[in-house]
Amino acid sequence: MNKEEFVSKVGWVFEHSPWVATMSWDCLPFKSREELLQTMVAVVKNADRTLQLALLRAHPDLGTRLKISEVSQKEQAGVGLDKLSTKDYGEFVSLNQRYVEQFEFPFIMAVKGQNKDAILAAMKERVGNTYEQELLTALNEVYKIAGFRVYDVIQ
Repeated sequence: MNKEEFVSKVGWVFEHSPWVATMSWDCLPFKSREELLQTMVAVVKNADRTLQLALLRAHPDLGTRLKISEVSQKEQAGVGLDKLSTKDYGEFVSLNQRYVEQFEFPFIMAVKGQNKDAILAAMKERVGNTYEQELLTALNEVYKIAGFRVYDVIQ
């Protein structure tokens, strides 16, 4: 496939950040999904802080009722975040706001295999992290999300 096809196929793996796929193109061919994923992760790790923050900020709030990408919507629905009670929704909104005020990017967690209680517990715990701890944690969660997505899209 050409570069445009490649970016179209995997550019969405990192939320609204096709630049990761574009920059990974130069490393073709990939021998496996794992090699593709590790190349894309290396691109993000080696990107400047501005691009890393843009990637983090491209992620939606967990439990949001706003319009989000189809893939994020499915991931969140898979753990019931689309069916939160009024009380739980209020708690998610409050924690998301507190988190964004503190770190200036949304709380990010690979939700596959999680439940709302585990996600809330993580939010409550991680809001106590330092900025650098949380930046690293958020990026590591993005890599997990990308891994799930790569394995879902490429057989």
